[in-house]
Amino acid sequence: MPPPDVIPGPIPVVVAGALGRMGAEVVKAVTTAEDCRLLGAIDTTPGMEGADVGLELGLGELEVAITADFEGCLCQASQAVRGDGPGAGAVLVDFTHPSVVYEHTRAAIAYGVHPVIGTTGLNPKQLADLAVFSGKAGVGGAVIPNFSVGMVLLQQAAAAAARFYDFAELTELHHNRKADAPSGTCIKTAELIEELGKTFNAPQVEEHETLAGCRGGQRESGLRLHSVRLPGLVAHQEVMFGSPGETYTLRHDTIERSAYMPGVLLTLRRVRRLDGLIYGLERLL
Repeated sequence: MPPPDVIPGPIPVVVAGALGRMGAEVVKAVTTAEDCRLLGAIDTTPGMEGADVGLELGLGELEVAITADFEGCLCQASQAVRGDGPGAGAVLVDFTHPSVVYEHTRAAIAYGVHPVIGTTGLNPKQLADLAVFSGKAGVGGAVIPNFSVGMVLLQQAAAAAARFYDFAELTELHHNRKADAPSGTCIKTAELIEELGKTFNAPQVEEHETLAGCRGGQRESGLRLHSVRLPGLVAHQEVMFGSPGETYTLRHDTIERSAYMPGVLLTLRRVRRLDGLIYGLERLL
């Protein structure tokens, strides 16, 4: 029996960025999960309007047409899935672009559709604004910089190790079609380390760069973040701590995007029970 605060039946899901690398994986995961139902597929790829998303992704006919009308699809989802309160409503999974992610998240909340946001690029002010809006609307949502359980474990290990080291630098490596840098995952890792309230990387010498930016971006805490973009990469992160006579390195490598799907499905199954917006997969584990 489902918990009393969960509406029985498959979870209705709309996928934004359905033909992208991550969106396609989400469509596959949703259509093969017994407790989920694909309700809509949004994508702005030219010439795809009205095409069956299943046929385009090689999954067979799913009878779900691709649309470029984001708000129209949310409106249809809101009308098709009735019911207020915890456990009700449709869910939007968004893997689109940093330039539109704030508007997409806000629109989903406004239509009563629970946002699950994998698109990175939201700044702290936007996250705060969305959290307030979500709370007032009573529509739970989740902004997840990285859906990998392994990455969550790395972040927790980095936060624990930071108590013992005063020097640390973070490097994230992604494919060269990623638009934002540094990645949201790397920023989240830095934020978790910074919860200690200490500063890092006290100057040991007067540095100067002969090539601007070669030392990476420096946060107020002193942590330095570096970004690498190359074809052939998927998503990788390294946190290196240093002290006299030793270094301690934590690294996580994503080999295939399917690694994110358990985290996506976990979030789908829990987001409708939330009464506000959460940030980070660790909030659900």
